[in-house]
Amino acid sequence: MHAVNALDGFDSSKHSGVTAAKEAISHFCRKAPMTKTTKHTSGGICACKKEKSIKNIPYVAVITGASSGIGREFARQIAAAYPSLDEIWVLARRLPALRELEAELPGKKVRSLSLDLTEASALEALEGLLKKERPCIRILVNSAGCGKSGPVESQNWRDAARMLDVNCRALTAVTMICLPYLRRGSRIIQAASGSAFLPQPGFAVYAAGKSYVLSFDQALAAELRDKKITVTSVCPGPVDTEFFAAGGITLNPWKKIFLAKPEKVVKKALFDAEAKKELSIYGCSIPIVRLAEKLLPRKLLLGIMRRIFL
Repeated sequence: MHAVNALDGFDSSKHSGVTAAKEAISHFCRKAPMTKTTKHTSGGICACKKEKSIKNIPYVAVITGASSGIGREFARQIAAAYPSLDEIWVLARRLPALRELEAELPGKKVRSLSLDLTEASALEALEGLLKKERPCIRILVNSAGCGKSGPVESQNWRDAARMLDVNCRALTAVTMICLPYLRRGSRIIQAASGSAFLPQPGFAVYAAGKSYVLSFDQALAAELRDKKITVTSVCPGPVDTEFFAAGGITLNPWKKIFLAKPEKVVKKALFDAEAKKELSIYGCSIPIVRLAEKLLPRKLLLGIMRRIFL
């Protein structure tokens, strides 16, 4: 039988380490009816008014970048592993791709939101919808992202600015917009990257942006620790998605050796999030890089990377 936790609906049979996952989610609860109204305070952890019973409040997952790649895989696996979710909100610019995702998840209530999160109007629309619906967000996954490679001097500044808009500004805004609707035991999963740990010649803007994401995540995790809301930064090496083709990136032969499957990256990320880990690292390439950073002077290491990747 599948081990479905009655408190939050995480189906731990979909992941390894069943006992650890059960313990990790023990604080998240759909508890007995409450008679008092929970006020929305400046701390903003639950904007849901529990007038009669918490069962009247929809539990949702919010996933950005859900039209393709890792974001799409998060939607698939969350739909399977969290059967008690009332709704899954999937966000991306491409509505047809979101409709296709809906068709892949029969029996699941999926809400497709076609939004360009680099636009203020789209962020305001999301904020307005949350204020209207007032759900409790069980899981927030910020997976929208884009990248361009090459020496900084050869790149178009508009492309670089958009990269930072998507990877940093939109992620920050969506996180802040969603925070009032998270509660004790909710999970925030952020798409960072193995590039976050070290400057990367040939991928300078992208790596710098992901370093921002990791720093933001770690500070946010510290702020939310007493509220029992966790933040997990997903930091894989290269992943086999359309990310590289969409960015016009020719994958370096060295990176091809370590190319990971999105299914495995997402599976580990969900398990690590439920285990309250602040980092989720899949594969061996990133541990190798982090070890090299400890053993070698940074200038020497960056010189080696420049020769390999440029």
